[in-house]
Amino acid sequence: MDFAFDARTEELRAKLLAFMDEHVYPAEAVAEEQRAALASPWDTPAVVEELKAEARRQGLWNLFLPDAEHGAGLTNLQYAPLAEITGRSPQLAPTALNCAAPDTGNMEVLAQFGTEEHKKRWLGPLLAGEIRSAFAMTEPDVASSDATNITTLIERDGDDYVITGRKWYISGAMNPHCQVFIVMGKTDPDGADIRRQQSMVLVPRDAPGLEVRRAMRVYGYEDHYHGGHAEVVFDRVRVPVSHLIGEEGGGFAIAQARLGPGRIHHCMRLIGMAERAIELMCRRAATRTAFGKPLAQQGVVQEWIADARVAVEQLRLLVLKTAWLMDTVGNKGAHTEIQAIKIATPRAVVDILDRAVQVHGAGGVGQDFPLAELWAAARTLRLADGPDEVHQRSLARRELKRHL
Repeated sequence: MDFAFDARTEELRAKLLAFMDEHVYPAEAVAEEQRAALASPWDTPAVVEELKAEARRQGLWNLFLPDAEHGAGLTNLQYAPLAEITGRSPQLAPTALNCAAPDTGNMEVLAQFGTEEHKKRWLGPLLAGEIRSAFAMTEPDVASSDATNITTLIERDGDDYVITGRKWYISGAMNPHCQVFIVMGKTDPDGADIRRQQSMVLVPRDAPGLEVRRAMRVYGYEDHYHGGHAEVVFDRVRVPVSHLIGEEGGGFAIAQARLGPGRIHHCMRLIGMAERAIELMCRRAATRTAFGKPLAQQGVVQEWIADARVAVEQLRLLVLKTAWLMDTVGNKGAHTEIQAIKIATPRAVVDILDRAVQVHGAGGVGQDFPLAELWAAARTLRLADGPDEVHQRSLARRELKRHL
């Protein structure tokens, strides 16, 4: 990357690049070996805790949170190149820096909308990396890309809310350190305004009636390092009314506030994933021979590498523009660009990873290289935080409105 960022960003970039070389990349194989020996695949390998301690010691901690009271106080534009670097090792680096989803979005929600009680009980331990969390929105029985479809009920009963519903692909829920769920459901299912029917409540993991039923696989992977993606049942789970986040009917707005930064963070990390794919593709092409000459001299491979470089440079500029707009005119003012990067980045990175897999042959689909797992993660991001088609629909409507 040839961009000149401000002095603080450049200092953090240099420290983070060294941290990746000296600690994260060497830990990838170690973490896999340790995880295989654990009693439960959801337990955390010791090397991950070592990485977290080292990152915190070096001041590479909570970089995602722009709130200087709780986080590093970086702008989106300052955080962008750092998130990109962590995307080169998405299983380990974000967790090591306490910058992994879904905790990042949940911490942002608690910092922005939580009460002092919420912050003391859950935000503090999350910021310290002592516990993990989950965000429960997606449901198996409805098209959850339309948040107004959700059917989980949050019913008032005196001083309590009673929660009934079934969720799935709830990221982080399999992690034994996951201690709290932010649950989105309907407090006013018959309300006239379909975007004021939803609310969010905090549910402790040990609440009676909460059952983490099973881990959901993503292209065969269970994503152990981020706590998996679970099916969760809420069978008349009871929590105090004080566990409401914000106000009744404010769930939809809070979800939108949460998803804006989450979408750009994903896109930042995707660019780092693409950079690692290009690096692996070039190394493989330079060391493998087929039909009498190195793969690096095969025209089709050269085209793939050139196209990948062009795509990454285009995406990076668009992501940086989006980050700058979020900082200067707010998430609402950057809405078009947020949707544009969410559409463009996963698509392009999936294609780059697919080419890298092709260059690696059988190795590309196996466990000896990170490409298959990176591909699965990138492909999933065409669905997570809203599928491509939802963003295309909204973006097209806004574009058409200018001409009608």
